[in-house]
Amino acid sequence: MEVPYELSAYTRVLKLASTPDWEEFSQVSLIAGAGILLIGVIGFIIFLIMSVLPGA
Repeated sequence: MEVPYELSAYTRVLKLASTPDWEEFSQVSLIAGAGILLIGVIGFIIFLIMSVLPGA
C-alpha cells in the first residue's frame, strides 16, 4: 500500500474538512455520552450478577 507524500493530497483533505456547528457538535456529544452511559450500565449489571451468583 502506497502512502501519498504529495502536499496536494494533504491540502485536498484539509479543504474538505470543516468545523462542526454547535447543533452537530451537541448531537454527536449526546450520542457519545449515551453510548458511554449504556456501556457503564451493562458493566454494572454484569458486576451485580457476578457478585450475586457465587453466593447462591
